[in-house]
Amino acid sequence: MPEVHDAARPLVEMQPQFDFFVGIDSDGCVFDTMEIKHKECFCPNIIKHWGLQAVSKYAREAAEFVNLYSKWRGINRWPALVKVLDLLRERPEVIARKVDIPQAPRIRQFIADEGFPKSNDGLRAYMAAHPDPELDRALAWSLAVNATIADMVHGIPPFPYVRESLEYLFDKADMIVVSQTPNEALEREWKEHGLDRYVRVIAGQERGKKSEHIALAAKGQYAPDHMLMIGDAPGDLRAARANDALFFPVNPGHEEESWQRFYEEGLHKFLAGEYAGDYETKLIAEFQRFMPETPPWKR
Repeated sequence: MPEVHDAARPLVEMQPQFDFFVGIDSDGCVFDTMEIKHKECFCPNIIKHWGLQAVSKYAREAAEFVNLYSKWRGINRWPALVKVLDLLRERPEVIARKVDIPQAPRIRQFIADEGFPKSNDGLRAYMAAHPDPELDRALAWSLAVNATIADMVHGIPPFPYVRESLEYLFDKADMIVVSQTPNEALEREWKEHGLDRYVRVIAGQERGKKSEHIALAAKGQYAPDHMLMIGDAPGDLRAARANDALFFPVNPGHEEESWQRFYEEGLHKFLAGEYAGDYETKLIAEFQRFMPETPPWKR
């Protein structure tokens, strides 16, 4: 699809300037925006647009679990929405209220079709080929989420030690933003705080999946132990491993401590070739304890 190629061009055209490559997630990793975006922007719009008013308490619990406190943290909004609806459909309290939870079959088909990026533009292109009222509703929800985020989410600085880390790596590594947030929001947030000057490319959902961002930018031109992904969600770890890259976790709820550890210790081990092995293994084991698969109401 031409629009996919055009969106990805900055990644495709990027050429190495240094021997090291660093990909960095944004929401919840660089900026403390995950809580406000999901609790104040996503949750109210999920309840409003998907008719969940009668079970709003449980809808909020499901949405916060999926997007903030589980192994699905940080996934694209479309599979996250489907997961929230699935959790609601099987919850006894929701069943008891006889609320009709949407099955979302057309959204599932859109997610499964790899020919379309999982963005609003990708959905519009998919709708042109597969028009359906459910997809009209889906686009209205997604646009409302973006509008609420644009209206509410601002003035949130990066976590302590983020700027110091980027400044230190600026003349040592090629850095890019690797995110599933829409590009417009990413560029606004990074420019607002003057962080855009440190990265070569800002890659959001329009430019493809996180693993694709890394692959397109790196193009196999860096040694595996010279590539690092920094992220706060399991999808960031998977994107790193898909490209044989190392991973530094920013632990949810302990972001300041994580960035201080990266600035004082992790980045130096990475540049010295001492990161892979026991050090990374210990960090990832700690990180995964923050990401349960079973929601609290099932434990």
